[in-house]
Amino acid sequence: MADPTELMLADLSQKYADMKVSNAYLRLYESEGRFGRAFASIHERLNSHFEAINDRAETTHHYWAESSREMIALIKEVSNFLQSLKHAGIDVHLADPYVAAVKSCQEWLVRSGGSTMPDGFEQIQIIQFSPVLSRPETEIRLKKSQQRNRLQLIGEGSYAKVFSFTDPDYGIKIAVKRANRDLGERDLYRFRQEFDILKRLSFPYIVEVFQYDETRNEYKMEFCDSTLREYIKRRNNKLHFSSRKRIALQFLYGINYLHSKGLLHRDVSLQNVLVKTYNDDSAVLVKLSDFGLAKDRNSEYTRTKTEMRGTIRDPFLVNFKDYDARNEIYAIGSVLSYIFSGREALISQGDTASLIVRKCTDHDIDKRYQSVREVISDVEKMDAPSLPADAPA
Repeated sequence: MADPTELMLADLSQKYADMKVSNAYLRLYESEGRFGRAFASIHERLNSHFEAINDRAETTHHYWAESSREMIALIKEVSNFLQSLKHAGIDVHLADPYVAAVKSCQEWLVRSGGSTMPDGFEQIQIIQFSPVLSRPETEIRLKKSQQRNRLQLIGEGSYAKVFSFTDPDYGIKIAVKRANRDLGERDLYRFRQEFDILKRLSFPYIVEVFQYDETRNEYKMEFCDSTLREYIKRRNNKLHFSSRKRIALQFLYGINYLHSKGLLHRDVSLQNVLVKTYNDDSAVLVKLSDFGLAKDRNSEYTRTKTEMRGTIRDPFLVNFKDYDARNEIYAIGSVLSYIFSGREALISQGDTASLIVRKCTDHDIDKRYQSVREVISDVEKMDAPSLPADAPA
């Protein structure tokens, strides 16, 4: 036998299934499952009436007859909706300002002839960009600190500055990347595209981004302690081969993940590979960042721009729009060289690391590795270089 409560909830949900609701409100309730559309519909219609009421309060102090009847019906609908959910054991909370607004309207709304607003009517506070219907059992209250967090400048480039601050809710450092104010339309598009690309990626060796602020053209992302260049330079004399190999593989796994998603980074460099350190620098996690030049097959902006850009440029690339995985592998070879030697110049000895770097950067593009997977395969096979017979133990 069917559960009566479940039947009631199904009917309640179905009632709103075909209602037209704008995406501006649907997005506020994406996490609410079966009742997200109902919450969005109620929120949108309440706002529509509240906005109209505020407008009429500034002019005639009279709310139309038909609109009055619709608002009375909506208030009853909301009350019945919340009561039905409560009966099913689902507690839904209507934001306090809206509870007060509904109660105030009930005092002067009438069904016929239109409704006269009382003297001294106070404008209703419209909530448009946050939910007004919520379930307390599925929420967590975060601090709403009024204290202004001071940003600390930690990096600066041609297109953006990077700051850090300590989040008051979690007590952890967060980075903020802010576009420079003088950016042109195209570069600002690339900046936003960088966030959009990173937002859809999920991989341990790709920096994670959280939220984009349209008003400031900035976004929040996970904080990393340093660049790869800084990390290796600081520890180069005591960094063992096994650590270098792990760093190299994390870097390669990140690039390979990008390529598997149809993306080319196009600005692989020692500055754009970040690291998070743990246990007093003894453990490290590599994070690829700075996707402003990333080539996405679905974006026209990454197909048509042809001027040569990027920090490590393949000297044998003639046209930037022809950039492919083998050109990326040239930059990969340069980064691998630094990882294994700690020096900016390409290593050219007879050891395995030098052979890998040489194949990555070969003048003949057809003789290079044809995919990052091939590079990974050779790096994974690497053994620690043997010491000369007279070397200290």
